Amino acid sequence: MYETINSPVTLGGLTLKNRIIFAPTSMGLKEDELLVKMEAIAAGGCAMIIIGDVPVGKRGFHSLFTRKGAAYYRRLTAAAHEHGCLICAQLHQSDSDWKGMLRFLPGILTKRISHGELRRLLNDQISPYITALPPEKIRRITSSFGSAALEAKKLGFDMVQVHGDRMCGSFSSSLYNKRQDSYGGSPENRARFAVECVSAIRSALPQFPIDFKLAVRRENPHYGNAGILQEELPIFVPLLEQAGVTSFHVTLANHGALTDTIPPASHPFFSQEGCFLDFCDALRGLTALPLCGVGGLVHPSFIEEQLQKHRIDCAAMSRQLIADPDWVKKVREGREDSIHYCIRCNQECLGGMQQHRGVHCIYDGQIPCCK
Repeated sequence: MYETINSPVTLGGLTLKNRIIFAPTSMGLKEDELLVKMEAIAAGGCAMIIIGDVPVGKRGFHSLFTRKGAAYYRRLTAAAHEHGCLICAQLHQSDSDWKGMLRFLPGILTKRISHGELRRLLNDQISPYITALPPEKIRRITSSFGSAALEAKKLGFDMVQVHGDRMCGSFSSSLYNKRQDSYGGSPENRARFAVECVSAIRSALPQFPIDFKLAVRRENPHYGNAGILQEELPIFVPLLEQAGVTSFHVTLANHGALTDTIPPASHPFFSQEGCFLDFCDALRGLTALPLCGVGGLVHPSFIEEQLQKHRIDCAAMSRQLIADPDWVKKVREGREDSIHYCIRCNQECLGGMQQHRGVHCIYDGQIPCCK
């Protein structure tokens, strides 16, 4: 019944067994608990898991280059592969000015500064931070994407994704990037940071698949602050493709309210299923590369229709596969009536993350189901 969902697709020479991908998600869980969740999603039949926010730096939490970090990623890749699931590392560089945030540390520790206020303060620091970065430091950062991709491949990852938000998105955004040199000003210059990141990976790994999380900023009404405007896509997309990108993961730009990029069913603008697929429509005429769509995707019939219409080539889910890791298996076996459908309440997923408990779901039994 759902032939397209269950059909294989090729991304950059890598064949996925079906069209369903676990979208990159900051889970905020301890390693053992995260491993259990990722293994359940892999066992549930999805084609690929994207591990979100894998840093390109050689120090810090979950670095690819530390002994502890390497062991952690080997566990994840092995768990996915055991169930015939591919796995992708979302490479990123933070655009947070942590030194500049030190003055807010007392308020954070005493909880006088809330999670929402901290996010706003971090975002306020982005423009002066990236605008003042010395060119030689920028080039060190972009080149580090190549060495990080090499390490990811060694640790068992089948693909890498360049995080088009974070620092890539901030350099791309005319709202944040106020530089007057070759990294700022025109769309071509603002694309340079992302292009150099992709080029570094392609130079290090000539045949490896490179996905790019393309963050699109919307105006009228305004949503998202990082990323690029829709009218800038004809400039950005060919440059990224020429640099070596082999597929695009298309979504709304971040650095605004988290309830915009992770919209609940009550969102004033993004309440419908497939709420970010309009951005895929804008890309379809600009590239022949595969497009992965995301945004409140839950129902097999809706997803099958979008795939059949060639609106998207893959469907990425996060909240739905957290709500029911067996979604793919149930669809394949004709048991869609038994699916626990995500109702986009954001209580235990986004809510759990904001309350520093990690991403969970109302179906986990932690609170009464509100369905």
